[in-house]
Amino acid sequence: MDSAGVLQGAESAFPKAEYEQRVARARRLLEAAGIDAMIVTGPENIFYLTGQQTPGYYTFQALVLPVDGEPAFVVRQLEYFNLVANTFISGAQVYQDGDQPVNFLVNVIKSRGWASKRIAIDKRGWFLPVATYEALRDQLGEIRDGAGIIEQLRIVKSAAELEKIATAAGYVDAGMRAGLAAIKAGASDNDLVAAMMGQAIAAGSEYVGMEPLVSVGRRSGVPHGTWRRSKIAANDPVFLEMAACHDRYHAALMRCAWLGNAPQVAIDMERTCQDGLQAAIDAIKPGEPCAAPHLACQAVIDRAGYTENFKKRAGYSIGISFAPDWGEGGILSLYTGVTTELRPGMTFHIPAAVRIYGQFTVGVSETVVVTEKGCRPLGKVARPMLRLAA
Repeated sequence: MDSAGVLQGAESAFPKAEYEQRVARARRLLEAAGIDAMIVTGPENIFYLTGQQTPGYYTFQALVLPVDGEPAFVVRQLEYFNLVANTFISGAQVYQDGDQPVNFLVNVIKSRGWASKRIAIDKRGWFLPVATYEALRDQLGEIRDGAGIIEQLRIVKSAAELEKIATAAGYVDAGMRAGLAAIKAGASDNDLVAAMMGQAIAAGSEYVGMEPLVSVGRRSGVPHGTWRRSKIAANDPVFLEMAACHDRYHAALMRCAWLGNAPQVAIDMERTCQDGLQAAIDAIKPGEPCAAPHLACQAVIDRAGYTENFKKRAGYSIGISFAPDWGEGGILSLYTGVTTELRPGMTFHIPAAVRIYGQFTVGVSETVVVTEKGCRPLGKVARPMLRLAA
């Protein structure tokens, strides 16, 4: 297909050598797992290995990565030019809207001589419908589970990746400051989100993996509630959480505010969140298990008597994301029982939030980078709850 008007790799997030190194590492893992070829369908893993990104990932795309030989990339015709611009892949396998993408993929696999090989796919992938998997299995026979293989490579970020996350954190700071500045009586949660996203985008953010979580008044007491035209009234709580993105790498931030008189329980809970977050940050050290920051945060919350108000993990990995999530929580969590060792270059979002359900939520978070001796928070926005006169 003629792509003379689109320069190969012109919009790539990284140089060609970076992807070659990632692919080489992935191939070593595949070989160690006894896999000859991996069908990669998750947009995050596809981006990690190739640089391909498009809002059109809702249509079928697949990278077939063999241990030996050239990979094959199956892509819809409309997305082909994104592939050219964002990657250094030549000779993509392009299907038309009238084609059956799974059959097209099977034919590519057969034509490359891979059909008799040990083929794997991520059976836990969000973008692998049951019907697609069944069609592949029916035509190719046994398909092994490659879940978690590529993700192993994404847990520790390179210096170039960390730079992108830090840049995204700067966008988040700009957006959060704008949202906090927009709080006033009569303003709506829509107004806050418009200010937050508008400023983050103006600062440089691209589209994000998940919408901001912004709610006011009693609606803030419902987890993952977000804007819905609610007006801020005197003595209302305000909850704000958002992410921003640079070259598909995300950073996130949570802050809270109160317009007018906050009840003492909310003040106490918010102070506990501050202490819990700091305890988690202090517990992050290379060699410690990922459970350690969670246990440190949980201990602070338990001592304050808010165990029933905090029923979740303390944090999760963050980095490459496409909707429906801004985190990499499916890869790695900071939670009880997670024995994976913390290593320099890992990045986490740590949201410490407690709530009285149906009344209010207070919380604070940071995106942090694990360093050689501890960790480094990336946010620059003051952590304490913003108290505003009604």
